[in-house]
Amino acid sequence: MNSLLYPLCSTVALLALVYKSRVLRTDRSVTQVALVANFFLLFIIFTVSTPSVWAATSDFVGIVNFSGLLSQSCVVVMTACQQLVLLHLTHGPEAARRKTLPRILALALVLITMTVLFTGATAQGETPDDFAVTHAQYMPAYLAVYLAAFTANQVEIGVMGWRYSKIAPSAWLRRGLRMVAFTLPFALVYTGCRTADLIAAQFGGSGRSWESIAQLGVGIAVIIQTVGWILPDWGPHLTSAGDRLRNRRAYRALTPLHRTLTAEVPEPVIPMGPTLDLQTRLYRMLIEIRDAQWELRTWMDPEIARAVRAEAEAAGLRGDELAAVVEAGQLLGAIEAKRRDQPPEQPPQTPVVIAPGDLAAELAFQQRLARAMTSPVALRSVPVAAIPAP
Repeated sequence: MNSLLYPLCSTVALLALVYKSRVLRTDRSVTQVALVANFFLLFIIFTVSTPSVWAATSDFVGIVNFSGLLSQSCVVVMTACQQLVLLHLTHGPEAARRKTLPRILALALVLITMTVLFTGATAQGETPDDFAVTHAQYMPAYLAVYLAAFTANQVEIGVMGWRYSKIAPSAWLRRGLRMVAFTLPFALVYTGCRTADLIAAQFGGSGRSWESIAQLGVGIAVIIQTVGWILPDWGPHLTSAGDRLRNRRAYRALTPLHRTLTAEVPEPVIPMGPTLDLQTRLYRMLIEIRDAQWELRTWMDPEIARAVRAEAEAAGLRGDELAAVVEAGQLLGAIEAKRRDQPPEQPPQTPVVIAPGDLAAELAFQQRLARAMTSPVALRSVPVAAIPAP
């Protein structure tokens, strides 16, 4: 499995590294540098852990299974980088530095201990496919130190990430930190399998039967965690893309309503050049629809509004849907009255049934109004359908 999974993880890490490295041109804060280092180490870990690269690296150095020591040492340093990011996100610079120092000392101690235990063990040949399983039998102390450091780091990252996700200043940062915290169970699956390797080795057994579970657990954790770390950077682009898509849909939905009303009342329309951005055009369309609606007020018959409301309520409509159908019936009646030049004796004080509280609510309501213009309840309010099909 690691011949396929590890190159995939390496590719994901490389993409994240290239993407994130651009930030260092304008922001070289500890947080950003630590994130770039995290992705670089992640790339090294899974590149070296790929079987073909594993053997070549160890041969180049001249130490059997040196790739195992290198990759697992990078794992320990990488998780320390992640803690560094979270410490600087959750604390001020001075407090973060104070909390970082004991972690660096502990990291150095772990790396020295791993190196000593590794070099003191008897080489068993290159084991790129089952390094941890093999060394659970021949190097249990080395693997135990590595697992203890890895597990402690992952638990702390998960806890800190979850806690800060509740108070992070931006929505995408909160989502990213939740994803980072969400990887903890998968990391614990990996450490659980490795701990089982150690236990099985003490009884003459082997952990090869669950090795694929360990590899899958760490692979899923790495991919999700990598996405979580870069989500605050590219998440806002998703928001912008979603806004553009919603604006296009809204513009298409409102065009028939706008065209119909401004055909009767062209005065509110301000010519706009083709280069004007969609958001501005949509905002202007909302204004022109409302302006035309107010211009048509003098042709609206309150009796039509009462009749439409009664039928709509009988049909089970409530809230904004009810208000949209009532306004649609008023508009249809006003357009027909204007075409026949038959103004009502007493027009209503306002053509608006409800007043949305903000721009987003106004946009949503006008889309309901556009749909309501073809509602059977609204169309029955006038003898002649005043709205052509879109």
